[in-house]
Amino acid sequence: MKLDFKTKFCYGIGNLGYGTISQTVNNFIMFFGTSVLGISGTLVGIAVAISVFWDGISDPIIGYASDKHNNKVFGKRLGFMLIASFGMAFFNILLWTVPFESSDAVKFVWLLVCLLTLETFCTTFATPYVALGIDLAPDYHEQSRLQGYKTVFFILGMIMPSILMLLFMPSNSGEQAQFMQSGYVNIAYFTSILGLICGAICIIGTLKKVQKIYKFKKSKKTKTSTKSVFNSFFKIFHTFFLALKKKNFGSIIIGYSVALISTAFLCSVGLHLFTYAYHFTSSQIAILMAGLFVSAIISQPFWIHLSNRIDKKPALKVSLVVVLIGIGLTSLSFIFRLYIETHITFFVVLGCIFVCGFGTGALYSLPISMYADAITMDRLKTKQNTSGIYSGFMTLAYNIANSVALLIIGVLLDLIKFNAAEPVQAISVQNWLGGIVFIGCAVSIALALSIFSKYDLKRSDVLKSRLKHKEI
Repeated sequence: MKLDFKTKFCYGIGNLGYGTISQTVNNFIMFFGTSVLGISGTLVGIAVAISVFWDGISDPIIGYASDKHNNKVFGKRLGFMLIASFGMAFFNILLWTVPFESSDAVKFVWLLVCLLTLETFCTTFATPYVALGIDLAPDYHEQSRLQGYKTVFFILGMIMPSILMLLFMPSNSGEQAQFMQSGYVNIAYFTSILGLICGAICIIGTLKKVQKIYKFKKSKKTKTSTKSVFNSFFKIFHTFFLALKKKNFGSIIIGYSVALISTAFLCSVGLHLFTYAYHFTSSQIAILMAGLFVSAIISQPFWIHLSNRIDKKPALKVSLVVVLIGIGLTSLSFIFRLYIETHITFFVVLGCIFVCGFGTGALYSLPISMYADAITMDRLKTKQNTSGIYSGFMTLAYNIANSVALLIIGVLLDLIKFNAAEPVQAISVQNWLGGIVFIGCAVSIALALSIFSKYDLKRSDVLKSRLKHKEI
């Protein structure tokens, strides 16, 4: 079953609004908390880690709820996404307006409460959204194409914070404008409006298709007891551990989670690294981050073509090797940064970042497409639509891994004696910042490469199974 361009476009653009809000928080919150608000790295790490952990726990719960839900107008997923769009927009703004003059305790509680609430609404949008994509395109190749649209818009969302940094934090006469709170607040207003617009386009643009897929059937209302809720909760996480034991599900869930830990290191410490070790301005940092994601977008046709030619798993392995090469080249630029002019170092780093981004492009689409294939195979065998809960499992594992990484990062910033009050950090602190980023990224990508190797589902397996069950 092929999807028309309008459906794929409208579905994909939903990832632009959500991705922009999510990536803004990922990129800036650690730097904002430590260098702008002056909170210790450990406290910021704890707040972010708790919220991300909660995000992971809530993912399969929301996924399970969307699987069991079916509305006459919005089907299984769109109602959740509609409510979440407004919640994300409001709490995204509230997060960045923490009173600057308040005590560290108040700032910590403000960040924690806003992050927890924002992550809840992000989950309520993202998990049904991912499941919607799996339901829209069960076909092997069409799933890759749909994920390509989704990935392009998500990466555009990842670029947006960099573009907005250029617009709302311009560097005048070399000024490092990333230290001003007003810039973050203005960015929050823009991203919230963008999230509402993109969410509306996604919901309206896929509504007719959704109504055909999720045929509404009126069922008798049943009373929900506390015991039944507890049993459902237990069942969700019992199913999660069973999924991890399945080779293909486990390899993708764990491999994807480990691979994206590299994003936590880059986004959370990258702004510190480029500010205090490379001494780049806010405009230069914005260009670097934009370059990373632009190259990821440019790479999409290449990885889709390569996956069609040699299959998805081999293409993914090639991409991770490219990322490792890019990390190695960037670490060399860091080692020799003191012996080269800053403006020359900037262009060298930009080239290295482009290599990293090109390889990373596959990481944002191929594992999701491979996971969708595994879900399709499971659905053909069990005759049950569990796209929502299984989509939640993916983000549950990722967020658990990410929360641990963010907590470690926050503690490490204190251990290396990073002091936000000092405009110039000691050389030892600069070197530790580089070590945290480069070693953290390299180890996570290398481990992911090893874990993904255990995945053994091939194109022929999916096609044979679909033919057997008369879905071709």
